[in-house]
Amino acid sequence: MNILLIGSGGREHALAWAIAASPLCDRLFVAPGNPGIGQIARNLALNVMDHAAAIAFCRDETIGLVVVGPEAPLVAGLADDLAAAGIKCFGPKKFPAQLEGSKGFTKDICATYGIPTAAYGRFKDKAAALAYLDRQGVPIVIKADGLAAGKGVAVAMDMGAARAAIEDIFSGRFGGAECVIEDFLEGEEASFFVLSDGRNALPLATAQDHKRAGDGDTGPNTGGMGAYSPAPCMTPALCDEALERIVKPTIRALREMGHPYVGVLYAGLILTKDGPKLIEYNCRFGDPEAQVLMMRLKDDLVTLLLACCDGTLDKVSVRWLDDVALTVVMCARGYPGEVVKGAEIRGLEGASAMEGIEIFHAGTAEKDGRIVASGGRVLNVTARGATVREARDRAYAAVDRIDWPEGFCRRDIAWRALAREERQ
Repeated sequence: MNILLIGSGGREHALAWAIAASPLCDRLFVAPGNPGIGQIARNLALNVMDHAAAIAFCRDETIGLVVVGPEAPLVAGLADDLAAAGIKCFGPKKFPAQLEGSKGFTKDICATYGIPTAAYGRFKDKAAALAYLDRQGVPIVIKADGLAAGKGVAVAMDMGAARAAIEDIFSGRFGGAECVIEDFLEGEEASFFVLSDGRNALPLATAQDHKRAGDGDTGPNTGGMGAYSPAPCMTPALCDEALERIVKPTIRALREMGHPYVGVLYAGLILTKDGPKLIEYNCRFGDPEAQVLMMRLKDDLVTLLLACCDGTLDKVSVRWLDDVALTVVMCARGYPGEVVKGAEIRGLEGASAMEGIEIFHAGTAEKDGRIVASGGRVLNVTARGATVREARDRAYAAVDRIDWPEGFCRRDIAWRALAREERQ
């Protein structure tokens, strides 16, 4: 079949890489794509927020499946309009996509269905939010309610930072004026991915992301500086507990509301002394977690995506390579603030030719035949190895082959897993 993939980042490059390898894929179109994706698929100058234009393209090119990478088109209802036009879409419709689009929506579902998460308050009024803060004290977590590209969360350790975060949210910087204030939970964080056809749930592999910009988990929060899979902290028992106590009740809740969840559900978890608790949901594959998941996936991705759309997820299974996969995100200097754009990146061909390496483009552009940086997170240098150390050493060896003085990366990706591996 012909397939349309929506998105332009490293996640979408990894998904395109897996989809293009499927025997079920005839032609793969990606809107808008990036230079790396353009090597394996046809990039499109298609405005996917114009749903009528997207539908017209799907009809003209006989698209059999649309795969939506980022969250914004899902929250905007692209899946609804494609379904109304009779076009198959992997990704939840607008109502269930509120799991990511509204943190308050998710917290209310947790409260109603007894899903373990941090205690919280939800506020549309700044004065009420500040009064709640005064009652609760610090440390505390403050989140903008809507989509904020990973930047609308503050973990405040003192009252000054907490009040500043509330002021920031109610200034409208994140597009709205509603916040969720949560109790601070202690524990290790992990990413848990599950496919859903609205009734059935199929767990995928685990991963662990690195959100802080600097080594040692220092500096500001980012969209993700690197990841690895599997996450050794997520034991089989913890995966089962997260599935039964967190994910399945959420899928059941949405089905009972009349809005079945179809797509991948990404649960950001914190492993507390009382067991796993939900930090937040995302309604799409993680970035950069998708990059490591695709490197380990043994089975055909398109078969799995179609099973979600067709309600036949209970008829398929999923297998993973035993190898560890690890990705290092190379960013433009200044990220996550103002970044240096337009600098040429050299050495990609030599780095990508190294054993066990795939380089997924995230924020690149092509200019006069040269690859240049065009965003904050620019490259995902991804490696596979028999152990965490082997995957990590391969990834950083490839990073060191890339000539880009204006870029930087963390040098300690998978430090937790490496410490565990060395203790064993």
